[in-house]
Amino acid sequence: MIVITMTDCPIGLRGDLTKWLLEVSPGVFVGQVSARVRDHIWKRIKETTKEGRATMVFSTNNEQRLDFRIHNSTWEPIDFDGIKLMLRPSPSRIKQLGELRMGFSKASKRQIAKRAAKKRGITFPDTYVVIDVETSGLNPEEHEIIELGAILVEAHCIKERFSLLVRPQAAITSQIEVITGITNAILEKEGVEISLAMQRFIALLRDLPVVSHNVDFDYSFLRKACAVCDMPLLSNRSIDTLTLSRRKVKKVDNYKLSTLAAHFAIATTQIHRSLADCEITYYLYEKLINLDISSQ
Repeated sequence: MIVITMTDCPIGLRGDLTKWLLEVSPGVFVGQVSARVRDHIWKRIKETTKEGRATMVFSTNNEQRLDFRIHNSTWEPIDFDGIKLMLRPSPSRIKQLGELRMGFSKASKRQIAKRAAKKRGITFPDTYVVIDVETSGLNPEEHEIIELGAILVEAHCIKERFSLLVRPQAAITSQIEVITGITNAILEKEGVEISLAMQRFIALLRDLPVVSHNVDFDYSFLRKACAVCDMPLLSNRSIDTLTLSRRKVKKVDNYKLSTLAAHFAIATTQIHRSLADCEITYYLYEKLINLDISSQ
């Protein structure tokens, strides 16, 4: 099942769409087609829709049982720990997107991006710590950290790796066991108390910049752990590869870590394990900071 909504739909495209789909309301098309036809339809929409906007929602075999694609929209799909959501942009972001879509040359786009970065005071460090946190759920008020991972990087080279399982107060669900491969038995045998884990983790971070994919999620759990352990809250500068990817990478269906790894041909061994995700994030960050925004 797919649903497509469009504004300013070209007449020729409307004719193509109605060969496969039913137009139930102006600009709203629904139907049941194969994945191959669906991809062909979306390619046709992007090729022919210059000024209008388009959104496609379709059923698929994932946790949400659906996925979606957008074209010429200021709203952006984002990945929230494996769940795809839509981000409503701020007014300044809408203005920036408008500038980049108004027919500027590639050189102009680069200059716009550089001026925006300079205005925001953005610099990309060569010495930093990549972090990743695995948790028993999505809510830091209800769930707990079950694994901490970090990689110390100096002058763009990996110097130290850190990984530690954390024993939670409550048992984790079978769903989390399947997603992470971490079981209650493993946590009971190999996990340490959160206070000890945080002490060792913070000692590695020091005051270095932190790089993470979806850093707000990781920081929410780390700050909760700091409060529980009566430790100072984290105040390290953070750089989010999720945000960087949304700014610099355009030719992907979503911004999941696994999707970006495939896009940049980054080798993956595991997903949803802290150290493995840190490795992917490290290589992703190094590629992103050297990426020409106009090339993607």
